[in-house]
Amino acid sequence: MNYENAEGCRIIQAGFQEQTLQVVRTITRETIQEIYPLYYPKGAVDFFLSHHSDAGIRQDLKAGSVYLLLNEKQLAVGTVTLKNHEICRLFVLPAHQKKGYGRRLMDFAEQKIFECTDICRLDASLPAKAIYMKRGYRESAYHIIPTENGDFLCYDVMQKTKNTDK
Repeated sequence: MNYENAEGCRIIQAGFQEQTLQVVRTITRETIQEIYPLYYPKGAVDFFLSHHSDAGIRQDLKAGSVYLLLNEKQLAVGTVTLKNHEICRLFVLPAHQKKGYGRRLMDFAEQKIFECTDICRLDASLPAKAIYMKRGYRESAYHIIPTENGDFLCYDVMQKTKNTDK
């Protein structure tokens, strides 16, 4: 796959401003609403939307743990949140997927985490699990969460060690 479209982009630490909250919310919600219904039942999609609430995003922005990926036009098209040794809330707008932006965010996140620890952890959604496995992540736990309408949200906890090849 050609990732040259990811050239010219940059990743910045997101400051705490209402406008930044709106940008992270938009990237997160648009991705969940467009991509996740292809993999999950409605109750699970609704769970994801409420899980990535404004309050949670605001808390992460205040903690300085949110990053934005700006494309070559300096538009925010992706986001990732880093908490200790965990990659959280990694999303790329659907219109900008398959251009290498997700890979750039993962490279950045892993580099930041591996500067401080030897293990990187994440909760893998179904749409992204194969990508994580190709990067050397392995399942360490499996969870099932009951959601509305009798639906279930199933996901894996995955981790990668510093010395694992991509």
